Formats: sequence, structure tokens, C-alpha cells
Amino acid sequence: MIFATIHGERVPALGFGTWHLRGDAGCDAVRYAIDVGYRHIDTAARYENEAEVGRAVARSGLPRSDFFVATKLHYLELDPDQIERRTVEGLERLDMSQVDLLMPHWPSPTYPVGPIMQALREVQKKGYARHIGMSNFPVARMREAASAFGAPLFGNQVEYHPFLDQTAILRELRGEGMLLTACIPLARGAIVGEPVLEDIARAHRRTTAQVTLRWLVQQEGVIAIPKSGQRERIKDNFEIFDFTLTAEEMARIGALRGGRRLVDPDWAPVVWDPPAARPAPVA
Repeated sequence: MIFATIHGERVPALGFGTWHLRGDAGCDAVRYAIDVGYRHIDTAARYENEAEVGRAVARSGLPRSDFFVATKLHYLELDPDQIERRTVEGLERLDMSQVDLLMPHWPSPTYPVGPIMQALREVQKKGYARHIGMSNFPVARMREAASAFGAPLFGNQVEYHPFLDQTAILRELRGEGMLLTACIPLARGAIVGEPVLEDIARAHRRTTAQVTLRWLVQQEGVIAIPKSGQRERIKDNFEIFDFTLTAEEMARIGALRGGRRLVDPDWAPVVWDPPAARPAPVA
């Protein structure tokens, strides 16, 4: 396992995403991921599977302290006066007294970010969450959030894969000592058949998914949370710690980055950070 260090804490650089994993099948998938070795589990109120994640963690038989559990508050439920209650409701579904990371899932379309972050700071002070972060925040909103929070933030969970340049966000996060958590890291399967990725995968006798995940976690300040409900893929995605990409291979993959954004719902920020004219070197 590779770890990233943030605020003095070592966080597993490869986590397990759980979007769309619900019911008994969802619980079984999370439980299998734990058996494989995943210890960083990501969920959200909007995924409607916090209870399944909590059951899987409890049934693993491992101490709660072995896990890094992250969840997100629904973007429509960010009334600052209700944030503590929404957090407690999420903890009840997880059957946990505390999460390791709590985030607003998207910037609120209704409430300004300042009062939201101040309410989250109070939630942290009361011990409901060890760390507070953000999800799907562009740079301008990140700066507002960090200023209002008044304490170190964990990072920002955003779409990041070989076809989307996130130079602006990554530079900002690195400059502030925060992490980028790459969601949708495998570009919903679009990596399969991409010539550069296929060539590098052949050279290492790996899959394109393994090469892509290795490319992500090998970058400074980047962790990734791939999702799958299929046991073979859950296992394959975890097997990325016994090989390393060369600087040339990292650069070849990094050169693919452009403006291919796969998630842009109606409630997304009005303005995303544009791709750089020349993406930053991958480090």
C-alpha cells in the first residue's frame, strides 16, 4: 500500500469508491474490497449506501481504527443550521460515532460557502468528523471555503483521469498542503483502447486500469478512489503497488490531459477551471 501524508496523518492513497453500490450486493462488494486490502472507503448521503458501508466495515472484524471512512453531505442539504443534524443522521446510517473525512458533495446552489464551512468547523470541533474537506469545488470556491473554515482542510475530491487536466486545482491544493482525491479515475472505461495507455500497459504486463491508477497515485498529493461492483476488477484495481511508472511514462500519460469532463450536472459550479494551455508536468 502507498500512503499520502496530510496534517501528519497517513492516508491510504488508493481507496474504494461506492457510488451505485447498494443493498446486499453493495455491502458484499465493500466487504470483498476490505478482504482484498482496501482500508479507505468513500461514500455519500446521496449514494444511499452509508448503511451498507457501515455494515461491511463492522462485519470485517477489523478495528474501526484500521479504516479511513469518508462521506459527503448532500448538496441540497447544506443549510448551515441543519448541518450538524445531517451529519449525525449520516453517522447513524454508518453506525459510527465519527467519520475520518466529511465533505459537502458539491458547492451549495442555495447557501454561501462561508456559513457552510463554519458549520462544518463546529461539527469537527464536536468530534463528529476528524477532517473536513470539499468535493467538486473549483479553485475560486476552494479559496472561499479555506478562508471561511479557519483551519487546515483535508483536500478536494474531484473528477481526475488521463483525459481531464486539473492543473489549476492541483496547484492550488499542493500550495495549501491539501490532497486531491481523484474520483472517476478510470474515466468510466474510456481508458480502454487508448494507444498510449495500452502501450504502457503491455510494457508492464498490466491492465490499462492498473496503469492509470498507478499514474494517479504516483503523483504528488493525489489519491484515487476507483469503484467497481465486480470482484475481479476490485482485486485488479488494488494490484498496483508492485510496479512503478518511469518519468517518461508518467509524462506520456500526462500529455493526454485535456478538457474531457464526464460529470457536469445542472447543479455543478457555473464556471469550472479551464484546462491549461499546456498541462503542468506530472510529478
